[in-house]
Order: sequence, then C-alpha cells, then structure tokens
Amino acid sequence: MPDVIQNQELDRYELVVDGELAGYTEYRIEGTNIVFTHTEILSEERERGLGGHLVQGALDQVREQTDYRVVAQCPFTAHWLKQHPDYQDLTRR
Repeated sequence: MPDVIQNQELDRYELVVDGELAGYTEYRIEGTNIVFTHTEILSEERERGLGGHLVQGALDQVREQTDYRVVAQCPFTAHWLKQHPDYQDLTRR
C-alpha cells in the first residue's frame, strides 16, 4: 500500500510505493493557508490512481494535523477537490 509522507524540508507531500518515490504534491504556507501548487506522479506510475491517493493522503494530514485552509492552485488538486465534496470543508476553514 502506498504511503504519503510530509517532507517539510522540500515543502511537499511525497507518495512512496515499495520504498520508492512515486510522486509528490508541492505546497507553500501563506499565513493560515496551505497552497497546493503542483502535483507530479512519476511517469512509470501514472494511470494507477496514485495521484488521487497522494492528494487524499496529503489533505487527510492537513485536516488531522493543522488548522490551515486549503487553496488549490494545482489543477489536479482542484479537480480532485471538486470530485470529493467531503473534503471541500478544508477550503472554507
């Protein structure tokens, strides 16, 4: 099962599959907002639903560990949020 791990040094959440980096979603902190700016799944891992797993894992950690309001500048993250209304409360914190 893939793991989502926050890498604070690089300002991103990383998706790790079988011990290998499979993708990441970058963010920056602006006051009380966490702004997701870019999501990348490494080419050999695309089309396996891993992007959604990555975004969900990152947002779960934001919900559980912070009070940040999510701002989705990344088109993939914005689309994922539109498809998952149960996470849209994070955009209104």
